[in-house]
This record gives sequence, structure tokens and C-alpha cells, in this order.
Amino acid sequence: MSKKLVAFFSASGSTRKLADNLAEVVGAEIYEIKPETPYTTQDLNWNNPQSRTSIEMQDKNSRPKLADKDAKISDAEIIFLGFPIWWYVAPHIINSFLESYDFSGKKIVLFATSGGSGLGETAKNLQPSAPNAEFIEGQVFRSGIDRAALKNFVDDLKF
Repeated sequence: MSKKLVAFFSASGSTRKLADNLAEVVGAEIYEIKPETPYTTQDLNWNNPQSRTSIEMQDKNSRPKLADKDAKISDAEIIFLGFPIWWYVAPHIINSFLESYDFSGKKIVLFATSGGSGLGETAKNLQPSAPNAEFIEGQVFRSGIDRAALKNFVDDLKF
């Protein structure tokens, strides 16, 4: 049996709930990706072009600092990587996370939360941050997903 890790970034709590349920379904350890400086409500205001997230997402090279680098990546073969979709892609803190570890030979299964957009080219955009990993485009989930649906998602991956 492959060792699994669910790593996630959650700004509002939706992705946290999903990650908790997914970790339970797959029997994985869980790790929260946290920014060194937590996001405030004002930081997350996508309607304000001067908000922290708006500025970060406009700069493709933006790499928010991580609060820690304690994820047990070396112990896992499969990493489920979750995040909210921001501006149709993963938040740049996900690049910060990927660039902080060696993912050589690891499978990274993407999952996300979004109110309306899909994953788009997220896997392609993240690949340069972990070039020796195999990215598996997972799924975008809406709030309220139940464990049975998560189990179906995992079963469909056929590891």
C-alpha cells in the first residue's frame, strides 16, 4: 500500500473541510500549507486590485513565504494537493510549497475548491515547480461534497 499525504492550502475553510474528509477516506496524514503572514479578509478581496491576493496573482513569479516546511514529503508516494482556485489557477503559495521540497518520483493528485471554474491548465502551470513529479489532474469540488463521492473520486484514480 502506498503511503499517502493530503497537503492543502485553505484561505476560507472550504478546502480544509474537503482535505479533512479526503484524508479520512484515503487513510492519509494531513498537512496544512500556511503562509508566513496569514491572509486577512481584506487580503482576499479579489474585487480590490490592490489587495494582497490580487497583486500576488498578477505576478506569475510571486512566491508567498511559507510559515514552515514541515511536510513529510519524503515519507509519501502519493500526495493529494488541495487548494482553492484563484483567478482560474492555483494560488502562488502552492508554487512556494512545491519549490520547497523534492517531489522526484512522487505522484501529485490535484484537487481544488471553486465556486465555478475548473482546473483549466493548473497542472501544466504547476509542473515547472516540481519538474520530477507526475501530476495527476484530479477534480474541482463544490462545497458539501460527501465522503462517498470522495471515495468514488479516489477509486477512479486506480492507483
